[in-house]
Amino acid sequence: MLFENIIVGPIHSRRLGTSLGVNVLPTQKKYCSFNCVYCECGWNEIDTRTHIGFNDKEKIKESLLYWCENHSQQERKKVDSITFSGNGEPTLHPDILAIVQDVIELRDKYLPQAKVTILTNSTNLYREDVRKALHLIDNPILKLDAGTEETYKRINKPVSAKFSDIVGYLKEFGNKAIIQTILLRSKNKAEEINNTTPQEFNAWLSIVKEIKPRLVMLYVIDRATPDPDLIRLDKQEMEQFADKVRALGIETECY
Repeated sequence: MLFENIIVGPIHSRRLGTSLGVNVLPTQKKYCSFNCVYCECGWNEIDTRTHIGFNDKEKIKESLLYWCENHSQQERKKVDSITFSGNGEPTLHPDILAIVQDVIELRDKYLPQAKVTILTNSTNLYREDVRKALHLIDNPILKLDAGTEETYKRINKPVSAKFSDIVGYLKEFGNKAIIQTILLRSKNKAEEINNTTPQEFNAWLSIVKEIKPRLVMLYVIDRATPDPDLIRLDKQEMEQFADKVRALGIETECY
């Protein structure tokens, strides 16, 4: 599923309430530094080593302004989050910091109750502008789906980002971070995909303990996935995993 517009919704989000999406990425193709087995946008046809046009930052600002000016105050008040997500990894946009600043400016004027959120796979935390952008917003939601290099590669299938680098930058980012993690396993025994084994989950848990995030979001598969063998965990099992994080004194929510 690809988003065909720059401004999407508002839609209901499990984690964010009523969410107004901002897609800074191309509307025709997925563009991501990961190729996750569970991604609702499907498999990558291109990767970040291929040049592709991004949505222009001025056009993004104009699109959000147009939405705000063409919806009533009552409708705008229903928006809980202005959310950067879209067709891949939003922090790949070279002007992400300026775009975030524009969105905050429009949020303050038209939707002051709304939080600004970025859903990111954490691969661009090495960039100073990305770190600045993430520190400006209300909800920097940073992906960490594995506790080991091997499982990271199986779940996220990165273009080039090293697991150790991502973990290092997450630790540096500190307690403003919201860590998002999908828990899953696969029926395919030929290439086991499973971040719920005691060994794997405990490895992930030790990293989270060092990050000390303000919140952990654990979630399950909610839509069709490119890998058809993935298994959705039930709520009871998710809560058992969540309790292990809560035991560290870290607020944890399940979705």
